[in-house]
Amino acid sequence: MHLLGAEALTIAYQGRAIIDGASLGIESGDRIGIVGRNGDGKTTLLELLAGRRQPDLGRVTHRGGLSVGFLPQSGLSITTPPTTAQPSTSAAPRTTVGSVIVGEGPEHEWATQGRIRAILAGLVGDLDLTTPLESLSGGQRRRVALAGVLAGDHDVLLLDEPTNHLDMEAIAWLADHLGTRWPPTVGALAVVTHDRWFLDAVCTSTWEVHDGRVEPFDGGYASYVLARVERDRQAAAAEARRRGIMRKELAWLRRGAPARTSKPRFRLDAAAALIAAEPPPRDSVELTRLATARLGKDVIDVVDMSAAYDDGPPVLHDVTWLIGPGERSGILGANGAGKSTLLAVIAGRLPPVGGRVKIGKTVRVATLAQEGAELDLVGDLCADEVIAGHKAAYQAGQSLGWTGGGRDATATRAGDEFTPGHILERLGFATEHMRTPIARLSGGQRRRLQLALVLMAEPNVLILDEPSNDLDTDMLAAMEDLLDSWPGTLLVVTHDRYLMERVTDQQYAIVDGHLRMVPGGVEEYLDLVAGVGAADGAAERPDSAGARVWAARKEVNAIERKLTKLRTQVANLHAAMACHDQADYLGIAKLAEDAGAVQAQIDAAEDRWFELAEHVDEA
Repeated sequence: MHLLGAEALTIAYQGRAIIDGASLGIESGDRIGIVGRNGDGKTTLLELLAGRRQPDLGRVTHRGGLSVGFLPQSGLSITTPPTTAQPSTSAAPRTTVGSVIVGEGPEHEWATQGRIRAILAGLVGDLDLTTPLESLSGGQRRRVALAGVLAGDHDVLLLDEPTNHLDMEAIAWLADHLGTRWPPTVGALAVVTHDRWFLDAVCTSTWEVHDGRVEPFDGGYASYVLARVERDRQAAAAEARRRGIMRKELAWLRRGAPARTSKPRFRLDAAAALIAAEPPPRDSVELTRLATARLGKDVIDVVDMSAAYDDGPPVLHDVTWLIGPGERSGILGANGAGKSTLLAVIAGRLPPVGGRVKIGKTVRVATLAQEGAELDLVGDLCADEVIAGHKAAYQAGQSLGWTGGGRDATATRAGDEFTPGHILERLGFATEHMRTPIARLSGGQRRRLQLALVLMAEPNVLILDEPSNDLDTDMLAAMEDLLDSWPGTLLVVTHDRYLMERVTDQQYAIVDGHLRMVPGGVEEYLDLVAGVGAADGAAERPDSAGARVWAARKEVNAIERKLTKLRTQVANLHAAMACHDQADYLGIAKLAEDAGAVQAQIDAAEDRWFELAEHVDEA
């Protein structure tokens, strides 16, 4: 069923067409991810579809009686009630957590609804429903706004950066909620997000907004990457660098966890051909050798450490962590668990209240902090004026530490020289922005400049605290490509699951103030906090793991037998259609319908086969 459409949409800003003649539609069952570079019009498109902004040309139409829930980037949610007229985009002012989410009615009207209770527990379980909004932090208000949208009974959800201010557990909950909110052919969702794991977990199609156009792709982020690679292969030589990065991105997707590859139905043979000669993202042996040469064997030893702020209770208890050269570790934990506290202790900004922290003599620590306050101090200066205070050139493999980056056209060799401008260019910082005052740069441009300045400090231990903030998917891929060839010790805190798995080799979790390694990565951590993992932290019993592998193999064999039968059925139906009286339209239509139903069973079985086969292969 057609729910919402746009015809020849055009809207310009300062003489530049942000959306130029786009025509598109949203149907029942659509789960659409919207991607594109910052500033290319993703938010504008969502606002046009929600009726919050009017196009210069063209029109947006909603099916009569359609209810649309819209989450803007900031402020409260906007609900367009069912109407045959143009939906209103105004929201009545509401003052408490409860009134935003469940309205002013008595508790018994909503407390019996399982969906409402799940939303409250998943997003605002730490908040009192009577708390005034003005007393909340920005992140808390954002969660309240998201909960308010999800609590409504809407036909369409339009969500602009819904994962902002959510920790990894809440993001996983949101993905599960959106995946089960409606039956597969009911309701519709369009979401703008830079969280690539979330895109693959939730979306079945992707719109890329670029150069005034809205280009559709089948599948989630992984399918979109494949299509981008195929498109870039035919592009001009000027696109060579981005083409290399996206090939590496595709190689990572195909080598990674099955959740990133089994859900989108892209052509595995084409993907295999594209990445056949693509090396692994990182040469771990060479990077470790270089890191040891730059750092020595002793980097940072944290032993029986406890940490607290002022005279408050300890945030961390008895933490022991021996960090070695070339280690690439991610730190997982809920908001407030103590991740940033641990980084502050390691960086020497917060003295421990117990235990000891020993830092090697050759260690040079640099931190990419969340806030970027150091740029506020030089807001009147331009980027080229700020970097002028640094060295004129850096040598790869020596002072800067970068080495060859696979088969990327911009790969460097030890001894190659980098200027500060080259570093900014590699991070996607355009030349025209070099003379723009820092105070006028976008959030993404400031973030790239911030990372460049951190790297120019020539650290050999790099701490990244939420590095993905304000970066679009292309810039995240560029940053990951750069980090692939950085041979130092890397410590990362992020709620971006894709980034965490992409740039780190092992993960640790902070749970109840204690640090523990999670060999199973993000999935093990989520099971742990959900109470699925063993309470004492013991590893999974070998007999349990073996039983799961045996069951997976058994199901794979059953699916293969089922696929053989289904493919025979669909072939017979197509043969019957070819032999059928072509004047019998009803008979032909019935055969086509039956063939489509069988093909849908084949598609579902193949998806399950891919998922199980990856598990069996890993075992």
